Amino acid sequence: MISFLSRRVIFFAAAVAYSSVVSAQYKDLGSWNILNIRYAPNDRLSFFGEAQLRSLRFYDHFHYYEYKGGANFKVNKGLQFSLGMGSYQTYREGGDFVLPKNNNEFRLWPQVVLSQQVLGVKIEQRYRAEMRWTSNGYRNRFRYRLGTFYPFGKERQGYRPYQLSASNELFFTDREPYFERNRLQFAFNYKPSRNTTLQIGYLHQFDYRINDEIGRDFLVLGYYIELYKRAGVRKVADPGIRED
Repeated sequence: MISFLSRRVIFFAAAVAYSSVVSAQYKDLGSWNILNIRYAPNDRLSFFGEAQLRSLRFYDHFHYYEYKGGANFKVNKGLQFSLGMGSYQTYREGGDFVLPKNNNEFRLWPQVVLSQQVLGVKIEQRYRAEMRWTSNGYRNRFRYRLGTFYPFGKERQGYRPYQLSASNELFFTDREPYFERNRLQFAFNYKPSRNTTLQIGYLHQFDYRINDEIGRDFLVLGYYIELYKRAGVRKVADPGIRED
């Protein structure tokens, strides 16, 4: 049975989704869609692949997609190293993948994730350095994300079915004016099983440098799949954590 608190949270998430759909009639609310698959052969090593599709209006004016993959190595409970790479394609505004492209990009990025538990809340700090080969030449970028994750609900088979999360990320470059972007997200995650997570959230992004998603709001929908080589492998990642 779902507790009274859990029912209230689910109702709130549904209300947020409904209000987002309604508000899309009055302002430019975009969509941010995620499919993430993670495979863990053991407790320390995991591999991931992720695809994203974004639109600048509510499932209209699609302008961006990306696909990427990489590996994570968990040193201990609070420290993880990752290496990823991918393709990132941005089209101009005004329609669905309108040519010409604004940017054709390949990225290679190492990152470090630090995490700790405080009163049942997981606090995560992510540091990433991006090497970017773009249509406008080579660029460097540096990112810092602070996130909090609160799982709740009756535990079953070693996990709790619900999770609230919030994160804020800052983007910097090595060129003036250095500060490039801010990205804020709130999300509700539901795990119907140990291996799958459904996510609904709100994301606000403000870009200080380039003409891509300046001051945009997005409805986030995500589907996350976790696979394990054997039953004894513990969960290697919190549900609903984007790799972008």
